[in-house]
Amino acid sequence: MRKVATVIAVLAILMGIVWMGQGSGYFPYPASSFMIDQSPWITNGAILAVAGIVLLWVSRRYLR
Repeated sequence: MRKVATVIAVLAILMGIVWMGQGSGYFPYPASSFMIDQSPWITNGAILAVAGIVLLWVSRRYLR
C-alpha cells in the first residue's frame, strides 16, 4: 500500500508541475495544447502538486 501511494503521489507532483508550466507558458508542449498560457491551469497544477506532497507525507508517516 505504501509503494502504491508513493507512486501516485510522485506522479501527482510531476503532473502538477507540468500543468503549472503549461499554464504559465514556460512549458509549451505540445504546441497545440489548450492549457498553454491559461492561468486556471497554474492554480489547478498547484493544487494537484500540494495534494501529491500531502499524500507523499501521509504515505511515509502513516502507511506501512
